[in-house]
Amino acid sequence: MHLLHQRGPLHDLPDDPAAYDAVLAGVTETALARMTPEGSLENPAAGDDIGDTSLGITSLLALAWHRTKDPRLPEAVRRSLAFHLRSRVYTEDNPGYPNLTARDTGLPYARYVLEAGAHPIGDWPSTVWALLQAVNVLDAADGLVEEEQYRELLRVAGGYWRWLTEATVFNPQDAANQAIGCVVGGLMLARHLPSEEGGPVRQRALRLYADEIRARRVRDRGAPLPPEHGGAYDNNYGPISLSFLAQAHRVSGEEVFAEDGETLARYIDARVCGSGFDIGGPRYSEQHSAFESVLGLRYFGHRIGADIGRYAGDARWARHAVGADGGVDGHFAFMLVWQIQDTTGWHRTQSAAPARHQLRSGTVTVSFDDRMTPAVIEAGGTVLIAAAVNRQHGFGPVTDGFLLCRPMGAVRVADQRAGGLAAKLVTKPVVGRDHVLRQVRSLYVTDGTRLWTTVVVERLDGERYLLAGMPYVTADGDRLRRVGDFPLVAAAGGLRLTHPPQDEPDSFDARSELTQQQAAFALAADPRGYGDPDAGWRHVRTTSALEAGPAPDAPEGLDVFAVRYGPADSGRLDLVCERTEEGLVVRTESFTAVLGEADEHGEPRLTLTTART
Repeated sequence: MHLLHQRGPLHDLPDDPAAYDAVLAGVTETALARMTPEGSLENPAAGDDIGDTSLGITSLLALAWHRTKDPRLPEAVRRSLAFHLRSRVYTEDNPGYPNLTARDTGLPYARYVLEAGAHPIGDWPSTVWALLQAVNVLDAADGLVEEEQYRELLRVAGGYWRWLTEATVFNPQDAANQAIGCVVGGLMLARHLPSEEGGPVRQRALRLYADEIRARRVRDRGAPLPPEHGGAYDNNYGPISLSFLAQAHRVSGEEVFAEDGETLARYIDARVCGSGFDIGGPRYSEQHSAFESVLGLRYFGHRIGADIGRYAGDARWARHAVGADGGVDGHFAFMLVWQIQDTTGWHRTQSAAPARHQLRSGTVTVSFDDRMTPAVIEAGGTVLIAAAVNRQHGFGPVTDGFLLCRPMGAVRVADQRAGGLAAKLVTKPVVGRDHVLRQVRSLYVTDGTRLWTTVVVERLDGERYLLAGMPYVTADGDRLRRVGDFPLVAAAGGLRLTHPPQDEPDSFDARSELTQQQAAFALAADPRGYGDPDAGWRHVRTTSALEAGPAPDAPEGLDVFAVRYGPADSGRLDLVCERTEEGLVVRTESFTAVLGEADEHGEPRLTLTTART
């Protein structure tokens, strides 16, 4: 079973002018064949996300005309624009819409579902999208749209902006991608207005960004992030926010959008595996956007010098939104327009700068969560995610069923590189059921192909082992395939792969066809698409898990756990751990690491040498 929404790195999609012309040519033929006598370009299979879609296709046709001068397009643009202005601009309040702050304003808005009162909750983002489609048509109107239609569209776009910012609660779904999109719409609209009107619109957009978005950022892994649906980051919507930040910087030149985009881009770089896999979010754990992310990933990957285009997107939406019947849909068309207009090239090499929340080299990745516990480990082409025992999730030592990975105090980190090796030492104080404060030292060393993990802790009582992750997906060509086994691990103290009973609703067996996201939604408080899968996943009591026993011959008073992830032909793991005057020495067949005493500021000391030296 393959993951549905993570199908391959987005930077693998051709993005040269000829490729985009081919995309627009396909859109053109589909649109001209679909256009109804009334001028609608909507996908007939669509039932929601519909109020802006015909106008979105219109904007693509307008862009195509400027690139090709296809004589069929001017009439199609005018007819479809007339359809939107006549049939998709609503000025009467939608019955049941809960977010109005002023009633009967007569301001125009776009509906998420066309039938009055059917499902009005999505009207705010649908109106943001309609505003963005409208300003793209306005940008392309020269020589194509007649003056009267242009003036009418400009009036409606101004009305959309006022409805979004005056007649309703701003950002009612707490979704930064929608809110930043609204700001972008205001910035682009302002350029079409006389200065005495456009200036205040621009300033209002900038104030909304500062007061309603930037001031409400949420920290995760040390980074202040625009929140998505109540959480700090969502795999589907986070990179979409990055694209909106890119467009905001492109059209306004305001440095704040560049600064915040670079922060978000570095965060994405730190959490995403080399294969592009990522997991977690308050709206979707595994669902990834595709073309909607390209602009931001390409623009900011270039700015920060990192290959964030490796992000594995949904190739079914590789160029534009796709309707229920598989046909082109105008929703998110504005992103394709901007993606074509921006000529920034992909940055395809890894960033050389150490990142606190990631260790990455070659095909090996360790991405750490906010507590500096691995969130995912990728080695040998396979990804492991945090396992669970007794409703405790993570990687770390377990004693009598209690997982020691939640810090009780400052977490310290040291990075070191030597002779093709990269290492990270994480030290954290933890408290067990016995209320004893212990220091857990976790050393991660990689040569770009293999990953050695060594965990040292004061001697534990009872049954003890290292929870070393849950095998989850593996690379299968340009796709990610579910796995339930992982033979590519060696352990100094023995290793076992355990699975929970399959008939327990709060357990997760990696051998089943159920995905993590599906299991998480089943345990979430609200229906799929509205519930918080991260919160649902926290209810999982136990999962499949790799468990490594303590290594033999550990120094007195210590437990040492050691595993090596990587190719199956890596051989056995030989590890020696001993105390010396310099500190605790960890020696394997490939390196020697010295975990020295903390410095005068309490920071850990790490020395790394290759076996050759």
